[in-house]
Amino acid sequence: MESKISRRLKEPLAPEICEHIYGPRLARDFERVFPSLGEVNQAHLLMLHKTGIIAPEVASALARGLLQMEDEGPAAVELDPAKEDPYFNYEARLMEITGRDVGGRLHTARSRNDLAVTMDRMRARTVVLDVIEALGRVRRSALRRAVECADAVMPGYTHLQPAQPITFGFYLSGVAQALGRDMERLQGALERIDASPLGAGALAGTRFPIDREMTAAALGFGAVLPNTLDAVASRDFAWEAMSAMAIVALTWGRVAQDLHIWSTPEFGLVAFPDRVASTSSIMPQKKNPVVLEYLRGKSSHIIGLLTASLVAVKGTNFSHAGDSSRESMRSFWECTEETLRSLALFGLVIDSVEPRTRTMLERVRSDFSVATDLADGLVAEGGLSFRDAHHVVGGLVRIALDAGQRADELTPAMLDRAAVDVIGVTLGWSEEKLRKYLDPIESVHARRNGGPAAAEVAQATAAQSRHLDAIVAEAGAVRERLAAVRRRLAHDVAVLAGVSAHTVANPQGATP
Repeated sequence: MESKISRRLKEPLAPEICEHIYGPRLARDFERVFPSLGEVNQAHLLMLHKTGIIAPEVASALARGLLQMEDEGPAAVELDPAKEDPYFNYEARLMEITGRDVGGRLHTARSRNDLAVTMDRMRARTVVLDVIEALGRVRRSALRRAVECADAVMPGYTHLQPAQPITFGFYLSGVAQALGRDMERLQGALERIDASPLGAGALAGTRFPIDREMTAAALGFGAVLPNTLDAVASRDFAWEAMSAMAIVALTWGRVAQDLHIWSTPEFGLVAFPDRVASTSSIMPQKKNPVVLEYLRGKSSHIIGLLTASLVAVKGTNFSHAGDSSRESMRSFWECTEETLRSLALFGLVIDSVEPRTRTMLERVRSDFSVATDLADGLVAEGGLSFRDAHHVVGGLVRIALDAGQRADELTPAMLDRAAVDVIGVTLGWSEEKLRKYLDPIESVHARRNGGPAAAEVAQATAAQSRHLDAIVAEAGAVRERLAAVRRRLAHDVAVLAGVSAHTVANPQGATP
């Protein structure tokens, strides 16, 4: 017996290789890559025909065979791990339909290397669009909730200590802003994905007079990768997109951490409806926010997938290799799947979180978050330098803490005592003036220039909504362009095959 794919190899593949490498790979990937494999084959065929590299009658026979395979679907291909990968299994079925000589001519002027990376880019293009749109849905929810919660005054935290008054709407607007940068990063990655490697061959191109621009246009690519070695050696488009997704994961993980802490009885600032919680098998009082724990944990998973992909490539030669082109990409597909799942859950969290506005306001009135406002007031209306004002208010807080008093229990007499300790004189502030700078609502209203004032949040969310609409519209335009390209490809292949019409089996492209 010999190899099923090469006369160079005089032995069949070892059963262990079939069982542990090619068998699992075919089971996992063949159905998913089948649509994009068909599209690449069709585009390559049209180019071979139009450049005269293959005879017209051969091209027509191949077109009919490809359309038959598309109509039959992946289930009609009898998968054989001894034929290694999806391409050889696909080709074997095509040769059954068209005959060995005709079917074997489709692979003229190309390699599995450029074929595989072309499919990778096509699939990556689709899934990155999916992630951009999923991010857009979460961001839109965050912007909507930001407007709803623009008056929910709460403590803002640094180092997990009460810092300054903000609003829950301001917090969500900040989250939405970060998600906007995530969308931009993925948008940039999408631009770099959108270049065709087809025609690069194994690494050095081909001697045949191919037209790479023609196949790029037929597959909807905006450009051609000029260097054929780089075209097959590099998967940095995937690493870039994964890096952007890892940053997204960090964002949702940090938000999940905040909401998890704020939902505890000790904080009591937010709550979740029962539909997004679980309970305990033994403790009947428990209501556990498991979705928040899932999101935090999934951040680690996605960072791990990025790391695994990069480590798979580290130390490989700058050329085509199985570890750099297969194993690194396997992490990419899993990363996109997990990112899409997590974004759906993140959107659920944003939609369902319930701010406890009374508790928020009570907490911020008592926890000295307004200390900076009072220091600013001593500068603006007391004539102090900020450093002296800082010391006076720090002393005032210390006096109150020692006496077991809250921020809303501070008095002008206590302020004068702190001032004497620092600058040696009293300030003589009235109760009204002191209360003005101890009011967290007033603090929020006074903080503009990108701060938590309701008018600022409204302006920021409106600007972000316009930015979001533009990115989503651009993603939609890319989808429409790709759909139009697929329709054109289907039409051209149908004409070459001599049939009146043909419906593309999967007009939305391959699933990762």
